[in-house]
Amino acid sequence: MVVGRRQPRGEMDEVGDTVLEGRLLVATPVLEDPRFRRTVVLLLDHGDEGALGVVLNRPSDVPVDDVLGPWGGVVVGSPVLWYGGPVSTDSALALAAPRHGAAPEGFRPVGTSGLGLVDLDEDPETVRASVSAVRVYAGYAGWESGQLEDEVAEGAWYVVDALPGDPFTDVPDVLWRLVLRRQGGDLALMATYPDDPEMN
Repeated sequence: MVVGRRQPRGEMDEVGDTVLEGRLLVATPVLEDPRFRRTVVLLLDHGDEGALGVVLNRPSDVPVDDVLGPWGGVVVGSPVLWYGGPVSTDSALALAAPRHGAAPEGFRPVGTSGLGLVDLDEDPETVRASVSAVRVYAGYAGWESGQLEDEVAEGAWYVVDALPGDPFTDVPDVLWRLVLRRQGGDLALMATYPDDPEMN
């Protein structure tokens, strides 16, 4: 993964020993790798062995029905698969927001926002009864031990808090800007960074 300049001190959290599960990685403008340019990634797992997350703002053209049958009738918004990242694109992960006190069988919480992963082997209609939203991601983004920490230190990612609605956005084209704007301060200013700085 391509990384850019070192992040100015004070603009983001120190990663170090902090567990980032459930938080967002927001690509900085210097991250030019086309797989991650202007992406917002929800971290599903982060620890000594590395990190794993899904890109939240890249819908595909592939209908969920074509791959996972009845799950197409359960997902929120357009019933398509979302590009979760470049690793294992032939596999799928499902994120869900459970209704209060009604997490489905096999639900695994992610962070503290109430979001979690649901088992795609479960009956989708049973899952539907206990969640308010589901979205299915093909593939994921993965980092080896220490790799994500290095990328954050080198200025590739901002680390910010997630909101429960982020994985279910209906405006993926502007999610990057919206997440930055709500941070306030210098990060909010970054939301106005032009797509092509040379045109500014």
